[in-house]
Amino acid sequence: MSARILPTVRRTCVVVGHVLVYVLLWAGLALLVAAAGIRYFWGEITVGQMLLNLVSVQTDGGGGPIVWMGILGVGVAPLLITLGIALWQVVRSRRRRRGRGDVRPRRSPWIVRTVSTALVAAVVVGGTTAFATTVGVRDYIRSGNSDYDLGDRYVEPVVTGAEDRRNLVLVYLESGEATLADDQLFEKNAFAPLQQVTEAADGWRSVADFQQYQGGGWTMAGLASTQCGIPLKGMGSPSGSTSVNDLGGDVDSYLGGVTCLGDVLDEHGYTSVFLGGANASFAAKDTFLRSHGYSEVKDLADWRAAGEPEKNFRGDWGLSDGRLMAHAKDEVDELHAEAQRTGRPFNLSVLTLDTHEPVHIYDYCTVDTENEVTAAFYCSMTQVAGFVEHLEEKGYLEDTAVVIMGDHLKHMSAGDAFHEQLDHHDNRTIFNRIRVPGQDGGELRPGVDQLNMYATILEAAGLTLADREAGLGVSAFAPEVPEDSAQAMAPDLYAELLDSRSARFFAEAWAGGSAAR
Repeated sequence: MSARILPTVRRTCVVVGHVLVYVLLWAGLALLVAAAGIRYFWGEITVGQMLLNLVSVQTDGGGGPIVWMGILGVGVAPLLITLGIALWQVVRSRRRRRGRGDVRPRRSPWIVRTVSTALVAAVVVGGTTAFATTVGVRDYIRSGNSDYDLGDRYVEPVVTGAEDRRNLVLVYLESGEATLADDQLFEKNAFAPLQQVTEAADGWRSVADFQQYQGGGWTMAGLASTQCGIPLKGMGSPSGSTSVNDLGGDVDSYLGGVTCLGDVLDEHGYTSVFLGGANASFAAKDTFLRSHGYSEVKDLADWRAAGEPEKNFRGDWGLSDGRLMAHAKDEVDELHAEAQRTGRPFNLSVLTLDTHEPVHIYDYCTVDTENEVTAAFYCSMTQVAGFVEHLEEKGYLEDTAVVIMGDHLKHMSAGDAFHEQLDHHDNRTIFNRIRVPGQDGGELRPGVDQLNMYATILEAAGLTLADREAGLGVSAFAPEVPEDSAQAMAPDLYAELLDSRSARFFAEAWAGGSAAR
């Protein structure tokens, strides 16, 4: 009996060993391709960014071609390559056993096995290392060992007065990096059209050296940080409740345990509307907005339903900024008329799209630069400037606060432009402009990051905040910060706070419970 069992066990072990080798080969190839793709399209990212975008990708109006390339490159190609190698090995082995193999002297079996093992090991180790470096696995692990938790510094916004509440228009500029205004670095000042209609003489102000928060760098991080005052991290909830991993499904909460801009405005009678050119389901943007006080979210599907010609769309993302701003003009007209009739203020938030690389050149854009990305930025800012002029011509600036800012710095992935100008720049900042009716001057606190914009926007809307705090931030209108605020921490400690995984805080934030201390 043992004589029969032993060969069977041996064959089983051989088969299992071969299967394991091919699984490892497939995994190594998949990780290697994934790392290369991420670096080409996005550069180095974080584990949180990867997870939060991966659970709710969209093939239509959410970077469609990139999504399909990811599916084919990461999901299909490594599998086909692995199966091809396995099939080749099977055929080669059968031919050798039947005596129809190569008549040349055979190499020693142990040499062949050693070389094959080394090659597989190189692919596995190389792929794992490349992927771990690309998505910051080491930083993710280190963040879990931090003694800090955001809940120890988080401040629930407390509105102490709303008598001066006013309408609010909030415009996010895709990849709106202020550095692109430097015409000594670039072919021309990409922000010139917008700067010309937001001059200090007309009551516009800006935060000097406005910083992207440490760990940010993508659109949803820009929205969450400026509207909730916290860094965006994907953290599962306690057992039995909604998890960030469910965002790709039918859920109605995104950071439901945190009080964000739309929540505060809704509590004080605002109507909040969001306009974007892309599919709002991408990265669960629509879930975030609707779960935080926005009553309407208009996106790609709405513009198609409105009869927009196909020429006004870009195939990878959505509607052009030219047409988006035309819809924004109509929307603000309706909202303002309704606000005058009912006395209920509004919040209109808009997110541009044209400057998302690879840029698309529409018929309203003249490419007069060697690098068409510069021209695309200039054209997009021209469309936004036209919207600002509309607000002024209609007299809306008399009772409406306007905040314009980039959602994040420009990506510096392998496939993006301006590496020569930006890779080693020592102070890359985000473009911003703020105008509050009746406030024609005064400095804003310089050097603040995106987390401070939450309190700043609330104050721009005319709401008075206790200690001028919200989330981890302090209003940029405040010249000083409270001593116990996160903003008063030493730079290295503040950086460690933002890097911390803060499992307790984010578990409550994603579960929908109170995340405050």
